[in-house]
Amino acid sequence: MRKISYWQFKSVYLLLLVGALAVSAATLLGAHATTIRGAPIQGKFTTFRLLTNCGNPGVGNGCDPAGITRGPDGNFWFTGEDGNLIGRITPAGSTTVYPLPTNCGNPQPVGGGLFGCAPKNITVGSDGALWFTEEFGNQIGRIDTNGRITEFPLPTDCGQPPNPPFSSGCAPHDITAGPDGALWFTEEVGNQIGRVTTGGFFTEFPIPTANSSPFGITVGPDHALWFTEENSVTSNQIGRVTITGVFTEFPTPTTSSRPTDITTGPDHALWFTESNANKIGRLTTSGLFNEYAVITQNSGLQGIINGGDGTLWFTEADAGNLGRITLKGNVSEVAVPITGTNPSKPVDLVPGNNQGVIWFTESGANSVGKFKVTSS
Repeated sequence: MRKISYWQFKSVYLLLLVGALAVSAATLLGAHATTIRGAPIQGKFTTFRLLTNCGNPGVGNGCDPAGITRGPDGNFWFTGEDGNLIGRITPAGSTTVYPLPTNCGNPQPVGGGLFGCAPKNITVGSDGALWFTEEFGNQIGRIDTNGRITEFPLPTDCGQPPNPPFSSGCAPHDITAGPDGALWFTEEVGNQIGRVTTGGFFTEFPIPTANSSPFGITVGPDHALWFTEENSVTSNQIGRVTITGVFTEFPTPTTSSRPTDITTGPDHALWFTESNANKIGRLTTSGLFNEYAVITQNSGLQGIINGGDGTLWFTEADAGNLGRITLKGNVSEVAVPITGTNPSKPVDLVPGNNQGVIWFTESGANSVGKFKVTSS
């Protein structure tokens, strides 16, 4: 996962309208933070601008491409958070958009602006369909490769009834296919990890730490679900939950680091972005941390993936960079070209169909980008 959190957005919105327990890194054997510059990345960028601005002219974000994944059909599927849609882009760059069936009680303001169900992140399910979260719609969505959409409302609203333009309920955010054939997702406001079968049956597991703001989620090498708890005041942890609902939590070495996205690396450890700390974190399944500072300060770290080339790739939304880190902690960055008047703001990313190719969403440029490594 990836993008500004629900609580960050809501706090800014409301302002316009009108300690945590410190854990010493010394207590966590092996924890350290350093910057090791890797080899420069050489490659070619291609930008595919969406053919619609989703009724948001001049706003910059347009449809606000957010989550992205590689589909079972060989195409790349993405969410349009401000456009209330799911998009598909072929490897050749041809795009098709599929509007969601409803706007979840959030009609678009006159002249453009935030509206709809706010589809956030997307993954491939065990049934060969694409599954996605609707953060403002309090739903999990499914779209098959022919564009047919089904939506499944969460069992409760987590004490957050509709409140346009939010209508957040539990605020489902990130989603991944679990080892049990079900879909697992984070509930940022509900403070739960959710599970939904491909038949639409839900189970929810409350997280032990209150107000932890679960954000990113992935399947670990131990077949458990690992997730980030991004609330830098009350939590600041990496969580683990088994498919039977047993939790373990690991405080990060850097206080107030705000862990954001998470993935399993080629070394069978968990790698994650720390947005406030401006670091890439690594955690073994036994609880051993390492941290590596990135090169650009205040970069706005967001998504992270196993690049399929023996390294991890990540996005720096505020700096407009793609980044790469080796298993030894060598960090390299490459700037995403600005193709219009707005910054690119890369958010989520996914390996391409061929090694050395990364596809990514450009939230600020209403585009999907492709980067092909030529040498490094």
